[in-house]
Amino acid sequence: MKSIRFIALGLSLIGSTAATGSAAADRPNIVLIMADDLGYGDTGFNGNEIIQTPHLDALAERGVTLTHFYAGNSVCSPTRGTVLTGRHHDRFGVFTANAGHLPAQEITLPHMLKSLGYTTGHFGKWHLGTLSRTMSSKGQKRRPDLNYSPPWERGYDRSFVTESAVTTWNPGIGPRAVNNPFFDDGVPLDGNDPSLLGGAARVVVDRAVPFIEKASAAKDPFLAVVWFHAPHENIEAGPEYLARYEGHGEAAHFYGCITEMDDQVGRLVKTLNDAGVAKDTLIFFCSDNGPEGQAIGGRRVGTTDGLRGRKRALYDGGVRVPAFAVWPGQIPAGTKSETPLSTLDYFSTIGTYLDYRMPDARPIDGENILPILQGRRDARTRSIPFRYGDGTSSLVKDNFKLLLPAGELYDLSQDRDESEDLATAHPQLAASMHEELVQFFKSAQLSHAGHDYPASTYEPTNAWRPHKIEEPADKIDP
Repeated sequence: MKSIRFIALGLSLIGSTAATGSAAADRPNIVLIMADDLGYGDTGFNGNEIIQTPHLDALAERGVTLTHFYAGNSVCSPTRGTVLTGRHHDRFGVFTANAGHLPAQEITLPHMLKSLGYTTGHFGKWHLGTLSRTMSSKGQKRRPDLNYSPPWERGYDRSFVTESAVTTWNPGIGPRAVNNPFFDDGVPLDGNDPSLLGGAARVVVDRAVPFIEKASAAKDPFLAVVWFHAPHENIEAGPEYLARYEGHGEAAHFYGCITEMDDQVGRLVKTLNDAGVAKDTLIFFCSDNGPEGQAIGGRRVGTTDGLRGRKRALYDGGVRVPAFAVWPGQIPAGTKSETPLSTLDYFSTIGTYLDYRMPDARPIDGENILPILQGRRDARTRSIPFRYGDGTSSLVKDNFKLLLPAGELYDLSQDRDESEDLATAHPQLAASMHEELVQFFKSAQLSHAGHDYPASTYEPTNAWRPHKIEEPADKIDP
């Protein structure tokens, strides 16, 4: 298997179509699908017996279900940054949701793939900066003048996006639509446009389908990133979907908007099949973090399948999400992997297969997981670091997980619900993992200051956030 090569060639490589070691026939189409606030237990393929997700379930069965897959963070914006860069979000200053932006100096998946002859499209939620220099869904406090970072300036040929969350039914209107229109290739649409009525997932896939059809007809390899809004608040389902969950009260809206999304996943699969490219397409599916709400009730009925914590927590219920990967002929169908994997790994996996040459030596935090997806290896080589806000961080190393500043240590292979703290029993392991986190965030702080970028004009738009990780944690001292 090829490896990503870090060669100091300068950023001029980005966007080029220089020949690589992969022939055109060896360039799979890539579809990255992400749900928003979908809990680990909210799909049929992970055992939910209420929510109807037949298309996701059937698609998962065509590949490998990832039972120990991590979003990059317990909130959405940072996770999305890890998907596109393969780098921890703190390296480029997206510390939490609606904060910072994806810098122009970051090498993104669409940058990578355009340099290899791909056409690239992004559909749905963006959430990595504002889409206007004067307007933001979060108002002027979001500093749209400083945080303007649209997908059409981050490597995408085609885009149909919103800055942040919208209502999951009639997404062009309602409170979430204020200063948050759909931008169609950079042009904001009127929220009352008839094409924006109905299910939010259908609205997004209406634009993704022609992109896939056009690229397939032209025999161009493509990247299609489809980031759905469901089931993030505001949660609303249309009449057809509410009817499927009669008797479930307000929860029917949550269930219904997931099923609406599932129908559109089925439509994406049909499009790939009809275009004759399904066999040549790598598909990843996941959620961006765990379910909303401290407790289940009303329309907040997402589940973690017994995992501890929810959205905004670094316990597994906040970061471990439903996921699978499908690639006919490369990934065996009907399989499962229990190895800890991450959204950080997409970039390296795709880049390694395509023999992409990095133009500099900036740190990449994910790894090539294709051998794991194929069942040829059952362990990863790199730890997975997390940080939420200013106070909590964690590290997953093999099957152990350390959380700071509390100093809790769990063996996830034996303690799925993180109930037995082993820090006292394994002080040396806890101490070494603590030190690994300290060193990692020292590296991330250098990245945030611009040390990874050749461009001398880079200035962080937000200050490095102090972190409790470097405070001594008495509980884990050996």
